[in-house]
Amino acid sequence: MIGRLAIVGVGLIGGSLARALRAAGAVDEVVGYGRGIANLQRAVDLGVIDRIESSAERAAAAADMVVLALPVGSMAVMMGQIAPQLGPQTVVTDVGSVKGSIVEAARLALGERFPRFVPGHPIAGNEKSGVEASFAGLFRDRRVVLTPVAQTDPDALERVSAMWQATGAQTVTMDVAHHDEILAATSHLPHLLAYCLVDTLAQMDGSGVIFDFAAGGFRDFTRIAASDPVMWRDICLGNRAAILSALEAYRRDLGALMAAIDREDGAWLQELFARAKRERDALNGGRG
Repeated sequence: MIGRLAIVGVGLIGGSLARALRAAGAVDEVVGYGRGIANLQRAVDLGVIDRIESSAERAAAAADMVVLALPVGSMAVMMGQIAPQLGPQTVVTDVGSVKGSIVEAARLALGERFPRFVPGHPIAGNEKSGVEASFAGLFRDRRVVLTPVAQTDPDALERVSAMWQATGAQTVTMDVAHHDEILAATSHLPHLLAYCLVDTLAQMDGSGVIFDFAAGGFRDFTRIAASDPVMWRDICLGNRAAILSALEAYRRDLGALMAAIDREDGAWLQELFARAKRERDALNGGRG
């Protein structure tokens, strides 16, 4: 049971977390803080949070758990603001898709409170944003990756793990660098490809005729290009090395594909497509 939960950034993830914990009876009070008062008031009207705080510092004060559900680039400044208000037993966690840069920011900003910080990342979400898009079942049967470091307090880790498990999620622990490498390949790379493809086609035909003929495959592949641009800008900058490595591997394989088409190598193409189909079918079968 969490007595007072402070959510800084009440959007899809923060709002869904509050809804899920309420549904599970795992929280007494939820206070919210964010940039937009209209969004926060909507969160109150929807019953997602109990009340709005006027500053992040006030939200964090007397909280048992503080969840930072912000763009990656905003984490360092926010941690510096709330650090003086954190109680000795207050646990701080985040939901960022990048862990290395956030851990280093927390180490600098939180100082002696750093052991009570538990880096986290729920592998859940969609292209929608805002508290109105939140729902209690977002994390059910999804994985939440926690990336504790040597200094992380075991009690804080246990509390954050219990919080996510109360939402129906499965928690796993992982090394910080390993997390960033895996997410660069499985999440960050697909988003960048979707953004780039939409932009490329938009520049090919200024009249928009191309998009008039966009069928299901195009819409499925590019759905994630509707995600928040600010969030993905920050992810690119925060996970720069791992993302560049993933892009380089993709560029190499794309070059091989282009060469096979150029030399009319049907056998090579079919082998690639069949191999990829087997892997995708295995993912559909639940291996992933």
